[in-house]
Amino acid sequence: MPPECKVIDGYINFEVGSISKACKTYYKIIGTPESWGQPGFLILYDQVGGGLSTHLPEKNGDTGFWTIQLFLDELDNLLTKLKIEEYDLLGHSWGGALAVSHAVRRPPGLRNLILFSCDPSTQLLEQCQDVELKPRFPKEVREALEKYDEDGEVTPEYRKAREYYNKHHQCTIDPAPDAVVRAFQWVAEDPTVPLTLYGPNSFKTTGPMKDWTVVDDLHNIVVPTLVINGAQDSIVDSSLTPFIERIPEVKWVKFQHSSHMAHYEERDKFMHTIREFLCGRRS
Repeated sequence: MPPECKVIDGYINFEVGSISKACKTYYKIIGTPESWGQPGFLILYDQVGGGLSTHLPEKNGDTGFWTIQLFLDELDNLLTKLKIEEYDLLGHSWGGALAVSHAVRRPPGLRNLILFSCDPSTQLLEQCQDVELKPRFPKEVREALEKYDEDGEVTPEYRKAREYYNKHHQCTIDPAPDAVVRAFQWVAEDPTVPLTLYGPNSFKTTGPMKDWTVVDDLHNIVVPTLVINGAQDSIVDSSLTPFIERIPEVKWVKFQHSSHMAHYEERDKFMHTIREFLCGRRS
C-alpha cells in the first residue's frame, strides 16, 4: 500500500426486518481520490455474522434467516449508506457467489466485476470436484474426507486429511499468512453462517446453498468481467465453464503457482492483473 493512502473505518447500521436486534456492518476504506493514479477508493467490509460486524449465534441453523438475499441486502445497504454511485466489485470464494448474484441483477452503478476463485453453481462445482479434484488426493485423504461427509465423525484421519487439503488446495504458503490464520479463527469462534448456509461437510453441501445457481442468469452480466482461479484451486477449471461461455465480455486468468488464495500465493502478479484489468480500462 503506498504511504500516502489514508485508511478510515467505521460501522453502518443494517436493519434486518425479521429481527429486533440492531445490526451493524463494519467497513474499512483505503485510499484517497488520487490513490494509485486513478480516482477511487478500496472498500472492504465484514458481512453480518462475521469479523467485526454484528454476530448472531442465536440464529445458528436458521435457514430462513441466513439466505443469500440477506447478504445482497447488506451489500445494497452498504452502497447506499456510503453513497457509492459507481463501483467495481471483487468477490472471493463465498464472496464471489455474492458478487455474481449481485451482478446478474444489472445494478446501475456496477462498472467492472472480478470473480475470484468462485463458482456459478454449487452442484456443478461438487460434480466437477468429483472428476477433477478428488482424484488428485492420496487415497487415504480421499477416503477420510468421504467418510466424514458420510458420518460427520471428526477422527485423527479426518484432521490429517483436512490439513492436507488446506495446504494443497486452499493456501500453499507454509506457514499460512497471519491474515488467513485470523480469518479462519473468526470462523472457528463463530461458525454460524457457514454451518447454516453450507453445512459441516467438505464436498457435500447440505445447507440452503446446495441448490444455489446463477448459470441461467449469467447472460445478464453486462459489465466487463475478470474470472480468476489457481492451478491447485478447489475451484477447478471445469466449474468455471458457464462463466466463460455465458458472460458476454469475460477474461479468464489462471495462476499457475496458486491454489485458492492467489492474492497471497502470487501477490505481485495478482495485483498487476487486477490493476491492469481495472485501470487499463480507464486510461
